[in-house]
Amino acid sequence: MLNYLFPRVCHLCGLPLGKAEECVCTSCLAKLPRTLYHQRKDNGMEQRFMGLFPFERATGHFFYSRGSELASLITDLKYRHFRKVGRMLGRLVGEELFTTGFMSDIDMLIPVPMHFLKQAQRGYNQVDVICKGLSETTLIPVSHELKAVKRHRTQTSMTLEQRRANTSGIFRVKHPAMLDRRHILLVDDVCTTGSTLTSAAETILAAAPTARISLLTLGVTF
Repeated sequence: MLNYLFPRVCHLCGLPLGKAEECVCTSCLAKLPRTLYHQRKDNGMEQRFMGLFPFERATGHFFYSRGSELASLITDLKYRHFRKVGRMLGRLVGEELFTTGFMSDIDMLIPVPMHFLKQAQRGYNQVDVICKGLSETTLIPVSHELKAVKRHRTQTSMTLEQRRANTSGIFRVKHPAMLDRRHILLVDDVCTTGSTLTSAAETILAAAPTARISLLTLGVTF
């Protein structure tokens, strides 16, 4: 009855899902454009952060653009309450990176946090959902030592300078000693200018200077 009322179909192509498939069919997942940045030093993701703060490595797993299939999935995750989409994508990225060495020596996953008022309005932090999927396949624990202490406005139409000002001072580390000498993978859903990730990384390093930072996002703009 549930399958009749709410048929299990792919979020992208609308075709029925197989028993082992969740949210998106295998064919549509295979078509999502991988960046393969994790295979290249000084890749397009890393170049955005060079000279801003020290980091070990960085990658965005898929290319992202407005109106793309990845954008549609992230919209389903963020605004249509399809948490399973985020968890599925997190597991997929974890599986594809696990054997490449990118995840080696990472001690914890830290999702970019959302201010509690915004999270109460949405019901959850979509990046936290992605991290849970990553953790399922990599067995790396998720930490919530980073906290958003100030709301910031939507950055869609802002310039780079405006985005940096908008994200300045919005985070705080709860217990700095918990991050000392740890290799942290800072996770977000999409990287455009990198201003939010920069603010998060700078906050962590200011509180725990012995910490090491790497960066991972689901999507990264061209």
